[in-house]
Amino acid sequence: MFPEQLQPWLAGIIAWLALGFLVLVLVLSLIALGLWVQDRYFQKTHAIRRNFPLVGRFRYFFEHMGEFFRQYFFAMDREELPFNRAQRSWVYRAAKNLSNTSAFGSTKQIGAGRVIFMNCPYPTLERNAAETLPTMIGPHCDQPYVARSIFNISGMSYGALSRPAVQALSRGAAMANCWMNTGEGGLSPYHLEGGCDIVMQIGTARYGVRDKDGNLDDDKLREVASHQQVKMFEIKLSQGAKPGKGGILPADKVTDEIAAIRGIAAGEASISPNAQPSVHDAHSLLDLIDHVRQVTGKPTGIKFVLGAWAWLEELFLAIHERGPESAPDFMTIDSGDGGTGAAPMSLMDDVGLYLAESLPLVVDLRDGYGLKDRIRIIASGKLINPSMVAWAIAAGADFCVSARGYMFALGCIQALQCNRNTCPTGVTTHNPRLQRGLVPEDKAQRVAYFHDNLVKEVETIAHSCGVSEPRQLQRHHARMLSSNGESIPLDYLWPGVAPGHHLEHGRPSEQPVQVRWQTGMRNVSASTASNERP
Repeated sequence: MFPEQLQPWLAGIIAWLALGFLVLVLVLSLIALGLWVQDRYFQKTHAIRRNFPLVGRFRYFFEHMGEFFRQYFFAMDREELPFNRAQRSWVYRAAKNLSNTSAFGSTKQIGAGRVIFMNCPYPTLERNAAETLPTMIGPHCDQPYVARSIFNISGMSYGALSRPAVQALSRGAAMANCWMNTGEGGLSPYHLEGGCDIVMQIGTARYGVRDKDGNLDDDKLREVASHQQVKMFEIKLSQGAKPGKGGILPADKVTDEIAAIRGIAAGEASISPNAQPSVHDAHSLLDLIDHVRQVTGKPTGIKFVLGAWAWLEELFLAIHERGPESAPDFMTIDSGDGGTGAAPMSLMDDVGLYLAESLPLVVDLRDGYGLKDRIRIIASGKLINPSMVAWAIAAGADFCVSARGYMFALGCIQALQCNRNTCPTGVTTHNPRLQRGLVPEDKAQRVAYFHDNLVKEVETIAHSCGVSEPRQLQRHHARMLSSNGESIPLDYLWPGVAPGHHLEHGRPSEQPVQVRWQTGMRNVSASTASNERP
């Protein structure tokens, strides 16, 4: 088969390969023996490895790989958390501007909490559809902000996100005419370079606007506000990932550049206080809001996860004492079921109300204290698909924001590596090799497509309900499935409150209130209902 002169040469190669294979087997056998001895006789920490030396090590490998295999091979389209494959696939297709039509019926599970919109026999024709008009925020400010989109980018810091991710979001937001929130990590050049509208978030550590002692620095506030792109300031009281705890940025993500932007030491973990240092009651909160607004001349609001809500009633009463111009210009209500940030599981899982309950509650309190036209409500929390955004608008939100939805648009695959600097798609890592995969010019267009296609489908839902644009959606346009399979109108679960009702009839905590259940309603004492849900 082979020429005779090549056969000795070939035989030599085979002999060397055989020898190499034997050496490899010997080395691996020695390594395996060493690991077996270590597991059996020397290590005392792991019971599985001590009882089943060497073989027990495979448990950790399969445990680590399991989260990846489940996503691709075992989990059904509607099973995964926090976002299932069907939800993510919708975002991916929208971001690529591909058709999101599907066939052969819905695969969405019929269960308690699912929202169904009520179509009408005379839906709005396309020629009769109205454009969603821009909405003003902060009419009492020197520089009010006229927001053009109902769906915007939520707070994600440069540091938590990579440089190319921030660049892509900034450029995409400019293309989509929506705003981008900086997150608590301060304003970076990469937020500005795309030319989009920016909301500057002031976290509990006041990164980017702090002095060397961590106090608010008015000169730095003015410097940030001097950028025409910076339209509003958001004072963060708490966030969905970790209500009651400050932001966490691991030390390996605190580069020299990020440290300079934040005003902290490089290479050290960036851990924010769990509360705004100068805020301890309604009046001190209003003082801080007024101070930031006076220094910057721009709309200033607050962000929080709702738990107990008596403090909100006290805040609204304090606003009426001082006058409506003292109110926050907007309130961002974050859901208590987690977010993009690294957080203790106990806080992510079990602290704070979910948006499905907190959003209508805050809207009703705001309206009941006669502040509907003064304070804008921004909803935040897992709003990545059209039905979620349409529900939030119907429940009373003026705007919606999303963080993880736009991360999916950037290419996030839900690898759950956000806090480890090992994100395989380059979205949340500062490893240059991994960042290389995220090309801002390409992903910016995907961000814009995701925004535009989502808003378009929200408009489609609104038209099917018989209204001409999304902001006309009301609670009576939707129903929520209960645990017994029956649907209940949202305006029955959460009846609207007449403007100023609480001012005329007293605080809700001073009168019998209605507690809404998925199976109906019942009267309970105010002492139980004002701050708790039994």
